[in-house]
Amino acid sequence: MAITVIASGITIEGELTSDDEVEVSGVLKGRLQSQRPVVIGPGAVVEAEVSGSTVSVAGQLTGNVNATERVDLQAGARLTGDVRAARLTIADGASFKGNVDMDV
Repeated sequence: MAITVIASGITIEGELTSDDEVEVSGVLKGRLQSQRPVVIGPGAVVEAEVSGSTVSVAGQLTGNVNATERVDLQAGARLTGDVRAARLTIADGASFKGNVDMDV
């Protein structure tokens, strides 16, 4: 299985669509859509609408999130936006500001 990686030091503006897992360690502005898991690593800055089977956030995300399975906010994560997912976990030390729709 392939993984699409946006490494630290890389900035992408626009729309990224992938059938594979996506890992973001850099900067992404626009829209990110994957059929597989999306991982926003520590130090990543994402200003985008994000969709994936699962979305795991350890960095900073501003934008709405849609996950077919779950959204995980790890310690140190900052999410500002609405979440639509069957499950949401928020670790101690994570920050979340937005609405949640778990009616998926």
